[in-house]
Amino acid sequence: MLRLYHLLLGSILLVLIPLGAKFLLPQFSPPKVLKPSAVTKLPNPNQGNIWQKILGNAPASTNWEVAACKGNAPLLCVSSKGELLGTVEINVYPLAKNEDFQKKLVAVGIPPGSQVDYQSSKYQTQVLPALKAWVADQYAAFVKDRQGKYGKQILFSAYPPQPLPIGKLQGIRYGFVGLKQQGGVQEQHIGHVAFDGTKLYVITTAFDPGTQTGKFEKLENLAIFQPYLDAIASDLRLP
Repeated sequence: MLRLYHLLLGSILLVLIPLGAKFLLPQFSPPKVLKPSAVTKLPNPNQGNIWQKILGNAPASTNWEVAACKGNAPLLCVSSKGELLGTVEINVYPLAKNEDFQKKLVAVGIPPGSQVDYQSSKYQTQVLPALKAWVADQYAAFVKDRQGKYGKQILFSAYPPQPLPIGKLQGIRYGFVGLKQQGGVQEQHIGHVAFDGTKLYVITTAFDPGTQTGKFEKLENLAIFQPYLDAIASDLRLP
């Protein structure tokens, strides 16, 4: 029943997203890119795919399989009957090398190096504005990049950030869609971000012909998988 419900939900989203985006766009100011290019990632010296360590329950649609991809790349593979449908990427950014996010934490009363109780309601209330500010920067950088690439050919709209648990951490789900002027979706991105006191976790996937990793080849498959991705993120072994 759950799978049928999400299949129907995914189909409905494909119809409503282009309509809703046209109304949502004026509500956002033109919003740094989904995957921060100016921040150093944690090294991954042949330790295997991080998804192997953090993946908890991995629900999926009927006949779909979700598992850590082979190799060391931080990718989660979504497949059906042996065919790869898409991947989800996770990147980990150390706070010590992320001065921008340090400033966002200070602004909400969480100075770097402070001992935090990530499960306390006070801390969750403090960290959410910092995460939302980080997301706003991602939108701004992305829109600037795409405007230079597409001009006015593609209309971009951001989804309102939604609080969501990422394992035991307070996180946010965010995303945006790019609509063609003549109709149809050019690209759609879904992200989750959380902070554990020392590291920022960024989980992304998309429907985007220009993206190499962390993407689905078909928009309808991304729509079907999205609610399952929320459930997977909530059950990750983080921190």
